[in-house]
Amino acid sequence: IPGNLSEVSEFRLLGFSEISHLHPLLFVVLLSLYIVTLMANTLIALIINGDNTLHSPMYFFLTQLSCLDICYLSVIIPNILENLMVGTIGISKARCAMQMFFFLFFGVAECFLLAAMSLDRYVAICCPLHYPIVMNSRVCKSLVAGTYICGTAVGLVHTIITFCLPFCGFAINHFFCEIQPLLDLLCGNTFPSEIQVIIVAVFAILCPFLLIIYSYSRIISTVLQMSSAESQQKAFSTCSSHLLVVILFYGTASSMYLRPKYTYSASVDKFLSLSYSVVSPLLNPIIYSLRNEEVKRALRK
Repeated sequence: IPGNLSEVSEFRLLGFSEISHLHPLLFVVLLSLYIVTLMANTLIALIINGDNTLHSPMYFFLTQLSCLDICYLSVIIPNILENLMVGTIGISKARCAMQMFFFLFFGVAECFLLAAMSLDRYVAICCPLHYPIVMNSRVCKSLVAGTYICGTAVGLVHTIITFCLPFCGFAINHFFCEIQPLLDLLCGNTFPSEIQVIIVAVFAILCPFLLIIYSYSRIISTVLQMSSAESQQKAFSTCSSHLLVVILFYGTASSMYLRPKYTYSASVDKFLSLSYSVVSPLLNPIIYSLRNEEVKRALRK
């Protein structure tokens, strides 16, 4: 086995080698989910861009979320499908690093985008008279640019630090270049690298999540003070879709990255990775379209 990364030219992705008899079924299922997810997110983006009544900050952010989900999923699914077709596959060091970077980039960008969407809902419900001024086009574009900057920073720092460390193995027990399985291949004391992962997770997951919690605490407080039950129901309905997406995405991501290494299990990690990288992008457009009357009306048109 190579002693360090400078001697490693290729990693091996083991994928779902422990359930090789289910590969054909998994291939059909994941390929179907991939196609449906691409179509659903593309449809949402086209509907919003093609309907003038949906040209508002909330739907601008939703378009960005659909684009992120498409890119996020496309970083992972092709490798999984290849693995299911041919078994264990090789991936070059450079391609593995790029895959880790883009996975982190799109994942972190989505975390911060969800926080920006909660800020939009907060301003719309708590400060409705100032909403057109506060959430103008320049502010919305700046918030989206900020999410991409955060994603780029986290992806670059994490990828550079990880791939500058010595590796004592090349078999990654996963279906793509995920952070935790790569840590298992590091030589010697991996504690500093584990701390690095936790610090990144706190910044990329916990900080936006705290902003979302703060926004929704203010939203709930404002809604409960409304005198009309109809107004309360309308206010809650505009937030329910976003809240479901947040719970789905943050619940699976935090369970993956905000826990100590000794609790990791390869099979559990693969399941969690599929949950937030495959299932979440599929459900996002469904949640928004089924629970949003304006989107359903535009879809019928």
